[in-house]
Amino acid sequence: MSEKIPYKIYLSENELPTSWYNVRADMKNKPAPLLNPATHKPCTAEELGHVFCNELVKQELNETDAFISIPDEIREFYKMYRPAPLVRAYCLEKKLGTPAKIYYKFEGNNTSGSHKLNSAIAQAYYAKKQGLRGVTTETGAGQWGTALSMACSYFDLDCQVYMVKVSYEQKPFRREVMRTYGAKVTPSPSETTEVGRKILAEFPGTGGSLGCAISEAVEAATKQDGYRYVLGSVLNQVLLHQTVIGLETMTAMDKYGIKPDVIIGCAGGGSNLGGLISPFMGRKLRGEADYQFIAVEPASCPSLTRGKYVYDFCDTGHVCPLSKMYTLGSEFMPSPNHAGGLRYHGMSSILSQLYDDKLMEARSVEQTSVFAAAQQFARVEGILPAPESSHAIKVAIDEALKAKETGEEKTILFGLTGTGYFDMYAYQAFNDGRMSDYIPTDDEIAKSLAKTPSLS
Repeated sequence: MSEKIPYKIYLSENELPTSWYNVRADMKNKPAPLLNPATHKPCTAEELGHVFCNELVKQELNETDAFISIPDEIREFYKMYRPAPLVRAYCLEKKLGTPAKIYYKFEGNNTSGSHKLNSAIAQAYYAKKQGLRGVTTETGAGQWGTALSMACSYFDLDCQVYMVKVSYEQKPFRREVMRTYGAKVTPSPSETTEVGRKILAEFPGTGGSLGCAISEAVEAATKQDGYRYVLGSVLNQVLLHQTVIGLETMTAMDKYGIKPDVIIGCAGGGSNLGGLISPFMGRKLRGEADYQFIAVEPASCPSLTRGKYVYDFCDTGHVCPLSKMYTLGSEFMPSPNHAGGLRYHGMSSILSQLYDDKLMEARSVEQTSVFAAAQQFARVEGILPAPESSHAIKVAIDEALKAKETGEEKTILFGLTGTGYFDMYAYQAFNDGRMSDYIPTDDEIAKSLAKTPSLS
């Protein structure tokens, strides 16, 4: 190599971030506040405290502090698997014959297999600090549930996980990892909660959705003393914790004088995308640099590209606060595609505001093309990517091939959020030619959006 940039750029423990970055402090247009569904007024800290841990409520509502210190206990845990490597995809570049330089931040180097542990350990820490007995949560593909069960085991907390039913059935090994770490895992929607029974009555035979699982987890938390609900994506606090990804990436790139032109991430609820782009977005908002940001979502659940920017419920059972976001409607039931972590009807309020301000763009892609990109990547880069991450890979390859056509020597950065070794049923369906693409009709989306709340 003539460029003296290694295949993998590792930072030292001393370069691990000491604070998370709060992009809201630099946003001219702040995300709209969460609303109480009964009063339609902004949620107070007291109201949110009935559902979330006290310290996490403070982080959720904080719009002024650009940096929030990472407690020493969390940084010590991070050191087990962080800093994570920034990898130059030399082999993929060669295979594509592109003049573009491709980098990816790899978050799969921990037992949970994904970036989710970055927030799981923080939320478990604050729950333990508050003296709680346990927490409840939902999980789609299982990465978040796996991460949280690991974090709760570390702090001796009870962990109750409502796993989207289709993923519970498609991904039994992730379910068993959760159980190995001591979590109780329930397929959602279930008969164990009032809201679960209501959803099953309205949608018999449904494979569920993240919105359903959220409703059940919130109900379970509020009906047990000493429990709080924790969430793996969407909320401001979760994006905050995930900025450790972008901060490390920025430090590594600055160290070698690398400036990305295009930054790409898969988008479901928004945690990994927000975590990767936030520090770079901060530079853009402050006028220090410019970047092209691309959110990539499944064509089967296209909240940004085909949704509506309105206040909507964060869950199917309508027990959570209202959030202003790009949404397909809280009752939208996505098809059972294999990227379970991206099957959410809405998008983070932070990312929704940035998208609406045209500070980033979004693309939707079909799952057969996503798995073709995943296979191509795995064959040359030696990592089997998660289906969710493969959405970002697909668009990164598209951008690299575009550079090949134009001869542009641009630098592409994408987030490889996790590994796909528990997703082999999905890979089997692709390899056997049994995988299909489903794109919701305009009528289906319109029907769901028609049920979003009307606010005066």
